Amino acid sequence: MKKLGSRRHCYAARVSIFLMMVALIAGMVGCGQYDYELTISSTAGGSVTASCNTTPPYHNGTVVDLVATPDPGCRFLNWTGDVSTIGNVTAPATNITMNHNYKITANFEYTFMVSAGGYHTVGLKTDGTVVSVGQNVPGQCNVANWTDITQVTAGLFHTVGVRANGTVVAAGDNYWGQCNVDGWTDVIQVAAGSLHTAGLKVDGTVVAVGYNDYGQCNVDGWTDIVQVATGGHHTVGLKADGTVVAAGDNAFGQCNVDGWTDVIQVAAGNLHTVGLRSNSIANAVGYNSRSQCVVTGWAHIIQVEAGWYYTVGLNSKGIVVAVGENVAGQCNVAGWTNIAQVSAGGYHTVGLKSNGTVVAVGYNDYGQLDVGGWALIV
Repeated sequence: MKKLGSRRHCYAARVSIFLMMVALIAGMVGCGQYDYELTISSTAGGSVTASCNTTPPYHNGTVVDLVATPDPGCRFLNWTGDVSTIGNVTAPATNITMNHNYKITANFEYTFMVSAGGYHTVGLKTDGTVVSVGQNVPGQCNVANWTDITQVTAGLFHTVGVRANGTVVAAGDNYWGQCNVDGWTDVIQVAAGSLHTAGLKVDGTVVAVGYNDYGQCNVDGWTDIVQVATGGHHTVGLKADGTVVAAGDNAFGQCNVDGWTDVIQVAAGNLHTVGLRSNSIANAVGYNSRSQCVVTGWAHIIQVEAGWYYTVGLNSKGIVVAVGENVAGQCNVAGWTNIAQVSAGGYHTVGLKSNGTVVAVGYNDYGQLDVGGWALIV
């Protein structure tokens, strides 16, 4: 009996030690050893809110609800970063289960409800239809029958639109094959250059068609792209990690973007490239004879656009700034207010106001500024 009692005592002691270990581990969890941080950021064009029934740092297994809210004229694209436990990376309202420290980014893109081309202007209505004014000799304004469009872009003499199902339509000059987009699928954004077109696919790859003598369509190897921009004869891609790639004509250094980091939006002009960083500061490289690259003094910028020889910026107060060539008055934007999006073309600039109306300045010989009657929010 004594021996049996000794065993019981030993067993009881082991149980006591086990319980002490459980209590110790529980105490360590309570002290935060297994608490995790969630770092959230967003590209230009929107914001993110996170909610949970507890406060950070989060315990293992905690589910945090995320809501990505786009700004006017923008749309949510996807979540990137440490997304292994994101409920749905393509849904603006989703959640993340905490079992590690996570850094995630909500990616937004401008829906380009207005786009200024060479000598025409295109507008996207909220019902998915498209309007256009200006030069129409090659048929770049023949968009009246387009429906279910989510984004439009105007090139030199052509217009391109993305449908909600990921297919693409195009109208206008097709001499170089820049409108050969019929077979494209899973596209979420397009950009129309002077003589070429680029499309961003949902998987982060890029396709391009059209004039390619400078290699501006050599984008087959690009991956993890969240936005594309096209200039005169070059193409620029913004990667999910904030770095930038470029292909095409680099005679004036417009493709010298290898060292750029922390970029949230890019724009391409005829011979220059502009990038917006997360600190709301703009950078520019390339041809600068009209001072179109002198953007270092801008502050609180939320969008940049590049025209042929000028650059436009939109700040957080809805005010527009511009530098560069102003021969047609395309930079006369000082009086604009309540602007939600801007677009720079050949020699004219277009602004979408927060109420859905549109303003425009610059060259108007083809009626490309006749947007006074537009109401894009329907």
